[in-house]
Amino acid sequence: MSGQPAVSSLQGYYQLHAHIYDATRWTFLFGRAGLIRVAAKRLKPRRILEIGCGTGKNLTHLARAFPEAQIVGLDLSADMIAKARKKIEAFGPRVTLLERAYDAPISAGEPFDLIVFSYCLTMINPGYDQVLKVCQRDLAPKGSIAVVDFHDSPIGLFRRWMGVNHVRMEGQVLAALQASGLKLDPCVVRSAYGGVWRWLTCFASRTS
Repeated sequence: MSGQPAVSSLQGYYQLHAHIYDATRWTFLFGRAGLIRVAAKRLKPRRILEIGCGTGKNLTHLARAFPEAQIVGLDLSADMIAKARKKIEAFGPRVTLLERAYDAPISAGEPFDLIVFSYCLTMINPGYDQVLKVCQRDLAPKGSIAVVDFHDSPIGLFRRWMGVNHVRMEGQVLAALQASGLKLDPCVVRSAYGGVWRWLTCFASRTS
């Protein structure tokens, strides 16, 4: 995300939603567990980074799917990080948290083998394309990026409503991935609720 006003807006949004997030988002944030299942079949990461880790639900799934990996969860919302901190206590120092915007690399010489984006890129407006560039600087040479997110909707009223909730769904994430120079394998778009919207899952890696 680019710019303090945009960051502050999202922080305020999640201050209100952190307490109901897990109870409500299962109705429309599809594919999160499936993304991790596919990753566990394909990859053996030593270090994992989740951008926009939210309440830490994905972090617990990642920790169980990859019991030997060191995992970092990053989120700009203090309220979401507070929820996540309670969930990861059982995993000890193997899972850690960072409260900040993802506007610069964090690997500090220890790149990540897997970087996960779960329904966060469509909320980074503007700046999702810059975030993808930053994550490539954090990615190990043979590392992978895993993305699950909203894609698009043919219904203008629905798109505007999602915009009120800080979500832009105009196919921009897939377009940015396709323009990134990364190899996409696989990348699948699926429909939700009879075509009210579509969501995507993508795995991406360096081409060389």
